[in-house]
Parts: sequence; structure tokens; C-alpha cells
Amino acid sequence: MSIDKELLAILCCPETKQAVSLAEESLIQKLNAAVARGEVKNLGKRPVSAELDAGLIRADRKILYPVRENIPVMLIEEGIPLEQIH
Repeated sequence: MSIDKELLAILCCPETKQAVSLAEESLIQKLNAAVARGEVKNLGKRPVSAELDAGLIRADRKILYPVRENIPVMLIEEGIPLEQIH
């Protein structure tokens, strides 16, 4: 999965305006395993039920925005707090 470098350069966290970068595949696998177990909620307090194709991780590594069908979902309430992933 790749995102156009020009697009990635202009994307930022909609809440804090921090830069985002493409998350490592190992983190996405770990997150998808937790999603499959029903352990993940987004910032909107809703369960995340669909696997992620990829993710954009905020510079402070606290929030990940999902990428589904090659489209980054850059909505605050869709952000996934990474503190819940073990």
C-alpha cells in the first residue's frame, strides 16, 4: 500500500495539525488483530469493525487515521488512539 508522496506531504492531523506518516505494516497487522478481537474504539467512541488497509500515524505516535480502499480517512472522530493496542 502506498500513498502519493505529494498527498502525504500536505496531509496533517485535523485536530493538532501534526504531520502524519505511513504506519509500519507490523503496526497495521497488530491493529487489525485487535479489531478482529473487538478491542478497538475510535475517538468517536465507536467500535472499529473493519480491517484497515493501511494507516497514517500522527507525529507523536498517539493517533492513527485509517486508510481504506487507498483513501485516508482524516476525520477526528475516526482517529484510533494507539494506547489501546498492546
